[in-house]
Amino acid sequence: GPNGAGKSTTIRMLCTLTKPTEGTAVVGGYDIIKQPEQVRKVIGLVAEKLILYPQLTAVENLKFFGKLYGLRGKQLEERIKELLDMVLLTRFKDFPVGGYSSGMRQRLNIVRGLIHDPEIIFLDEPTAMLDPQSVQFIRDLIKNLKKNGKTIVLTTHIMEEAELLSDKVGIIDHGKIIALDSPENLKRKYSCASLHEVFLELTGRTLRDSASNNMRIGVIRGF
Repeated sequence: GPNGAGKSTTIRMLCTLTKPTEGTAVVGGYDIIKQPEQVRKVIGLVAEKLILYPQLTAVENLKFFGKLYGLRGKQLEERIKELLDMVLLTRFKDFPVGGYSSGMRQRLNIVRGLIHDPEIIFLDEPTAMLDPQSVQFIRDLIKNLKKNGKTIVLTTHIMEEAELLSDKVGIIDHGKIIALDSPENLKRKYSCASLHEVFLELTGRTLRDSASNNMRIGVIRGF
């Protein structure tokens, strides 16, 4: 969906971080309103904003988040090793994360969301503002997670990415799902050569600019 369409808000509701104003949803067989604790046990969230501590090393970050999920001892150590190997960060495991490149931080951020081996993974624009090599690596990682039986909910502005990675695509505009089908079926239905064209056909070509009169000046620390 376009900026402000409701993508991140939808993710936050499905992950039980924001309560819906009405209605409900079922994630992993659990009601997000009535069974939020059960939902949280079966999901992993990789938010658009990095959830890492820059002063800690990769190992220390993963150990911290692993313990929040009840992992301990050898089980946690083996899981951390597996995940760092998965994203090629083993040789940087004892470096403070604040010194990582943006691509390295995002790779670590993704496996941070996988530390407890969740069944369902929510990825909110995981390739935004990354270099082409990092984008390709993360796309390949998503494909491998899918091959290993994980259910992945991905939000993205990049229609090529949605077409490449998704079995089913939902297009959101003004808080409503206006299309939901496989990429091929959507292209066929709207007589378009690409998902990008389908997106513009449904949401229009007008820019979705927005700004605020309120300006805050502060010091950005860490990242």
